[in-house]
Amino acid sequence: MQLSLTLSLLLSALTAHGTVVSLSSSSSSIMGAAAYFMTNDPSENWLISVAVSETGQAVLDFAYNTHGVGAHGLPNVNASDALFSQSSIAVSQTAGLLAAVNAGSNTVSVYTIDKNKPTDLTAIGKPIGSGGEFPQSVAFNAAGTSFCVLNGGNVNSVNCFSVNAKSGTVMPIANTLRSLGLKQTTPATGPAGAASQIMFSADGTQLYVTVKGVPPTPGYLAVWDIATDGSLSESATLVKPPTGGLLPFSMTPLPGKNALLVTDPALGLDIFDLTNGFNSTVAGGNSNAFAVPGQSAICWSQYSTETGHAYVVDAGTSTVSEISVGAQLIPSIVNQYTLSATGAIDSSIATIKKKDYMYILASGSAKLEVLSLNAPGKAQALQSVDLTAPLEKANVDVTNANLQGMAVYVI
Repeated sequence: MQLSLTLSLLLSALTAHGTVVSLSSSSSSIMGAAAYFMTNDPSENWLISVAVSETGQAVLDFAYNTHGVGAHGLPNVNASDALFSQSSIAVSQTAGLLAAVNAGSNTVSVYTIDKNKPTDLTAIGKPIGSGGEFPQSVAFNAAGTSFCVLNGGNVNSVNCFSVNAKSGTVMPIANTLRSLGLKQTTPATGPAGAASQIMFSADGTQLYVTVKGVPPTPGYLAVWDIATDGSLSESATLVKPPTGGLLPFSMTPLPGKNALLVTDPALGLDIFDLTNGFNSTVAGGNSNAFAVPGQSAICWSQYSTETGHAYVVDAGTSTVSEISVGAQLIPSIVNQYTLSATGAIDSSIATIKKKDYMYILASGSAKLEVLSLNAPGKAQALQSVDLTAPLEKANVDVTNANLQGMAVYVI
């Protein structure tokens, strides 16, 4: 009884200081995972944790003040996907860590995740400066001992940090602040010409960044080598997409294929063959561009280990396309699923009890859409969660166009 009272008093105190707000009194007692997105509001950024049951059902649990502010890219401040990016929130499953960008305050907020109840987060110190302007995307290395952030504004760059959850420290890594050399503004102007995502290679020896082109000039992947001390090569190799590709956006590794699936809203997606590495200025090998019929703005992608297929999200049509990639890296469409909500953007997939569930932030409708990936070609709508009512009830401001990010942590 005394412990329950103490926890209640602590929650009340934290809420009074605007640090954490409870969003539900009925989150699942048997949790299989947690999902996370953020409000990205220019006045106050809130990180939202979502309880996910063992059957994939989602319910909003807590809102955490990141002690930073969001931002919306230009020129259309009412368009979905305010940051023109994927992975504005990143999770380290290995280390139990989460990082989220504060695009309006040029900082990154870092948290530890309670591995038994992953909707419970604890901030590691104050937000740390990103080393540039308009941070858009963040990525952890495989061990969860470091992360890198992508800045896409007037001062555009990558910058990396070591992180130690036990000591509660986040420190810049020497010789990792590298300029992208983009002619950009703060907030960034896009989507064309904006940077999109940062990611470590599977073996941790390289750092990738996607930069969208300004048609007819194609964009590229910027690739830095990572030394054993974590430092980055002085310059990046700039790799253009295969013929037909223009706007490299999100990156998703294809297990067993030694390739990347890169979404491209100019036509659908590009496949980058990694067999010979990035040692050329144009994607080589079996790299190819693939047009998705009827696509409008395919920008986000995920891979399902249980179905063995990739899933790409089209914000313009609110369609999820299931993609199979063959042995010669030739993509094909397995099935397409139309969501009930509009403005579908960021997504993530959680594997719970050998079944995959896809969580999609539909900013146009301020909803969280959940797909059950039952089998190859057999995805079904599981749930549509309203975000506005519970957040507004907790006095957390919600502007549909600002909502951003999606990441999951599985127990």
